[in-house]
Amino acid sequence: MSMQVLLSTQAASSVWGKNALLSFNQEQATVHLKSINDGGAIQRAARKLRAQGINQVSLIGEDWNLDNCWHFYQGFYSAKLDFQIHFPEQDAQTEKCLSDRIACANFAREIINLPADVITPVVLAERCAAFIRHQAEKQSKGNAVQSNIISGEALKQQGYVGIWNVGKGSTNLAAMLQLDFNPSGEESAPVLACLVGKGITFDSGGYSIKPSDGMSTMRTDMGGAALVSASLALAIANGLNKRVKLYLCCAENMVNSRAFKLGDIIHYPNGVSVEVLNTDAEGRLVLADGLIEADKQQPQFIIDCATLTGAAKVAVGNDYHSVLSIDDDLVTKLMAAAKVAKEPFWRLPFEDLHRAQIQSAFADIANIGSVPVGAGASTATAFLSYFVKNYQTNWLHIDCSATYRKSASDLWATGATGIGVQTLATLLLQKSTKEN
Repeated sequence: MSMQVLLSTQAASSVWGKNALLSFNQEQATVHLKSINDGGAIQRAARKLRAQGINQVSLIGEDWNLDNCWHFYQGFYSAKLDFQIHFPEQDAQTEKCLSDRIACANFAREIINLPADVITPVVLAERCAAFIRHQAEKQSKGNAVQSNIISGEALKQQGYVGIWNVGKGSTNLAAMLQLDFNPSGEESAPVLACLVGKGITFDSGGYSIKPSDGMSTMRTDMGGAALVSASLALAIANGLNKRVKLYLCCAENMVNSRAFKLGDIIHYPNGVSVEVLNTDAEGRLVLADGLIEADKQQPQFIIDCATLTGAAKVAVGNDYHSVLSIDDDLVTKLMAAAKVAKEPFWRLPFEDLHRAQIQSAFADIANIGSVPVGAGASTATAFLSYFVKNYQTNWLHIDCSATYRKSASDLWATGATGIGVQTLATLLLQKSTKEN
């Protein structure tokens, strides 16, 4: 039997407590809101219902618009997928929008939550390509998606030395997904955007090995790859009509006799050499390959997403994604898209001064900061900037601090959140529309 859930702007009776969010009458729960479109309160109410063991609900009444349904879903979701929501009947467009949001956010959340023995680097690349193609096929644009997966020794042979070095210590082959969504079908069509995602499907830390507690959630270190893939899929579902290229940099960071070591020097094809001073700073090494490839496409803008640093999470917790860029205009546009999507992003500093804080005595740069007290998220971004020629403009880095929660909050269940999928999809669509 489903619990019926109704929205109301009337205060709950004092018997339910002061300013109670929820009240109950037999098989019906009422969510008491100060404003009928208070998405945060609706999401918190959904979490409270789940905490009481309720796993099947029917949303009733006239106030369940698209956003209210979506916020309830976000709060009611759990990684075990042991729940059911009966949404009220909506017009066809609203039902499609809600269905697309759920499908794409679920893809990101589920693929992040799945264990590393299921989501290996090649499997991650395959599943992301298949999901994006599926969304394109639903829009009769299946032929617009072309993809290629490069794996194993072919990575080294083709110059993707960051992914190859990080992944060579694992029996599961490292891989790069190169995906081209080109709805015009014209080979010379300009590229609106390149999206680059960190896809470390398990991160032991390598020889700079993590403690067990820090390693326990490292199957989620491919959250950036999941985010950019789901975002592109959602943009396609919502009518994206411009060319976008996607690069996923996928590997396992493991320890064996072949694994890369501290003191190794990696020579990238753009001429930059990197001294490895910490094998647990591997995400930036694989992203470098994707950024070099993205830069070659001469897109209007590049966005990379990665669960890159603990420093960003210390700064903003699990509650925001961190944004770093010198391009104020691009940051402003991303923040505007985040406001539309009602998703939390926070800007952290990145300036040219940070590029001088990753010095090496043996290579052009090191893969960790070289100053005694450094801004870890900023120096990680500085590292990435060496692989984007005109890094001051049209490039933005997102350190995905809000990708995954190790414990539940009043808004989110334990596990992946899907935060950011709507924001990036909105940005792609806004930039696409501007160009028409």
